[in-house]
Order: sequence, then C-alpha cells, then structure tokens
Amino acid sequence: MPTTGKKGSKRADYASTRPQADGAWVASVEPGSPADDAGIEEGMRIDAVGGVPLRDIIDWRWEADGEVAELDVYVPEDDEVYAATLYREPGQDWGIDFTDVLFDGIRTCVNACQFCFMAMLPDDARASLMLRDDDYRLSFLQGNFVTLTNVSDEEVERIIRCRLEPMNVSLHAISPEVRRSLIGRRAQRGIDVLERLLDAGIEVHGQIVLCAGINDGDELRRTLDWVEGYDSFTSLALVPMGYTKYSKRFSASFSEDEEASRAVVRMLEPYQRRARAQRGMTRFQLSDEFYLDARLPIPPAETYDGYPQFYDGIGMLRSFLDDSAEVCAVRTADLMRLTVALRHRGWEALLVCGEAAQGVIGEFCDGWTVVCDLEGPLARPVAIRNDYYGGDVNVTGLIVSCDLLGQLPDDLTDRVVVLPEVMFNFDHVTLDGDSQEHIVSELERRGARVAICQTTPADLVDALLSAVDA
Repeated sequence: MPTTGKKGSKRADYASTRPQADGAWVASVEPGSPADDAGIEEGMRIDAVGGVPLRDIIDWRWEADGEVAELDVYVPEDDEVYAATLYREPGQDWGIDFTDVLFDGIRTCVNACQFCFMAMLPDDARASLMLRDDDYRLSFLQGNFVTLTNVSDEEVERIIRCRLEPMNVSLHAISPEVRRSLIGRRAQRGIDVLERLLDAGIEVHGQIVLCAGINDGDELRRTLDWVEGYDSFTSLALVPMGYTKYSKRFSASFSEDEEASRAVVRMLEPYQRRARAQRGMTRFQLSDEFYLDARLPIPPAETYDGYPQFYDGIGMLRSFLDDSAEVCAVRTADLMRLTVALRHRGWEALLVCGEAAQGVIGEFCDGWTVVCDLEGPLARPVAIRNDYYGGDVNVTGLIVSCDLLGQLPDDLTDRVVVLPEVMFNFDHVTLDGDSQEHIVSELERRGARVAICQTTPADLVDALLSAVDA
C-alpha cells in the first residue's frame, strides 16, 4: 500500500485492472483552459515539451513550468504529430489530466526478497496482482516503498537534480551478507544509491520489514545505528513480516511471539529517546502490530511525528483512538440523532473491519454507548477473518469479497453494513477480483442497507447518518 501522510489518499491503489500507459495520453481537458484554447482534446497524446520527450508526469511538470509550453501532440485520428503552443497566466494550470502518471510503463522489481508478499499469493490470483513494481517515481509521487536496486546513475542524478523527495526506501538491513540473503544479488546497489541520495540531502522515509532470526537482534541494532548517522533520514518504520498460508518459507512471525515483539519495542526505545532529545522527533517508529502483538499500550500521538508513514500502518490505531475521543466529545448531537434514528427503525450498524482493528473500533462503539447513555451498543465491529490469504493476515485493507460474503449473515434485515473503502482499489475491485457493485447488490439482496466510507470515526458517523436519512 502507499505511504502518504495522514491527510493523503485513503483508497488502496494496489493492482489496478487498467492497462499500463504507453505515452502521455490525455484523459480530460478543462473547458476554457490554455490546453482547451490550443485545441488539445481527450484521447490525444503529448509526446514532448520543448522537444524533450515525456517519460512521466515529473517531466511534464518540470518541462512545462513556465508561461509558454511548446508541445508535440499526436492526434490518433490523423496519425500525425502536430506542434501546439500553450499560453497561461502566472499561477494558472494548463488544464490537462493524463490517464496515468507514468508514460513509459512501470519499473518492475529485480529482487528476490524472502518475504515478498507476491510470492505468497494463491495460484489463481489475478495477473495484475503479480506485477511487482519497484519504481522510484512512484516512491516520490505516491509514497510507494522502493529498494533502489534498479536505479541507474542517470536516474540518481535526476532524483537529486529535481529534488524528488521524500523518497520512501525499503532498507531492511545494512550488513551486506544479510541484505543479500534477504533481497538478492543486487542488494548492494540499493545501499550505494541510498547513500548518494542521503549525502545529497534528499529526505528519506525508510522501512524495515522485520523477519525473526534474520534481520532482528544485533543486525537490527547495526541498521538503527547506521540510520542514526544521517540527518536526512527523517523516519524509519519497522513492520513485522507478514505471511499467508501459501508461503513456502514462513509459517510464523512476531504475531505469534509476544516476547519477541516486546524485545523489538524495548530495543527501539533508546533510539526514540535520543531522537526526541536531539531532534524533537521520534524518527524511529513501530507499526501498530508490534504493540498489539506485545500486548502493550498504543503510544501517544506525538510519538508519530505527524504520521509521515500513516499508510504503512504506523499510528493508524492511535489516530483512530484520538479521533474517537474527539467525535464523542464534539459530535454528541450527531450521535444522539443517530441513536434516535437507529432505535426508531430498529436497526443495528455492523462496522466491517479486519481482525487487527476490531478492538479500537469496539472502543469507538463503547464510547458512543457511554455518551448516549445506552444500555447496549447500537453499532458493533464485525471482524472478517482472512481465510483467503490465511497465515497472519488480519488487516482491513486486505479483506476480500469471498471472506466478507461468506462470513456475514445470510439475513441482514434491519442491518446497516458499513464497508471499509480501503478494501477496494481505484477501480472499485477487491483483491479477489469482485466488484464493489456486485458486493453491494448481494448485501442488499440479503436485506442490508449498505454504506461505504473511510474508516475514521467521523466518516463512520457521517456514513451512518446518510444511511438513516436516505
């Protein structure tokens, strides 16, 4: 998943079912814009700006940053390339949206990571899920984590020259032999590139996928020491390796070992204290799973430095808990109105989530119950067990249709079922290939009212209010 900050995109962007772009194809043109005035239309292709071929949206923004843009435009109907000159006022947008941000296709992974989730998918998974992207441009544009092992020297210079930052980099380990074991024969290239970027002052958000007995313990300490030496390494997230029932290599992780999880938490604490004392930021952050697996309290919000890696599972639970408290404090009138409406209709709200989120969503429902002085909750979390992937997969974003429909009751009369938006990609498709439209239709056939929203307390309240007002 992408790792944009807390206010970034909240919809999953995994495995689009659309074909990759082959050129800068125009998706739409704003009426009255400079592009519209120049005759640019949907379905045309911008081949170059000022004679510079376009590889991606970064080239477009870089080359077309003035008040005049000289374009080479391909018109499919004529099978010809024409020159077009666009003019704009200072601050005005050109008015062009493209079908994709990459115009020359996506850069794929050249590694053989032991913990690769793609290698743990079922044999019948759709082909688009098997596309292993490792594209530095998506690291900058969408927050994807990359290893940098396939980045050329020319591309390194482009990152530095254009200040493509922050870069989101999968680090995993620093010792060459451990990295080679984890990642493959090109592991050293990733470190060479990363050091050049850090030396140039490029801001980096890092990630370590922690595998018990491989890159934890002394190796983790060596990696943390190395990161401490670079000021532009502004955050480092530790996430536990996850595995599915299809894994041929792993059958256990930190989720089954409370003491191992606690040992990771304890190891990070002095690094966090030093960072806060020296830099005013925690910098070294653990994914929510570590605190759940260690049966430790979720740290306070200031631990997460503004949530730079929110969509890597860093601070989601803390954010939800704090937002729950705020909603219960400042939206009492809305909760009372919702309570009256649900009681009057005799409805119950089912809040669908992954098993990992069941506890915090339950706390929100409990807070609502207390605020409205109810004898029992009118809403409850429904945790969907991930049988499709199995293993220790338990997050909301990986809920699939077959598990959802298989585990929800056949009779959903007088139920409002709230589905998490994050279980669908940009094409409104689940990981097992079902459409949002079909899922909603099936749940409605069972008698449910269905709402789809982001799983924040405020969005849950808004979605339920819309459902009872419909």
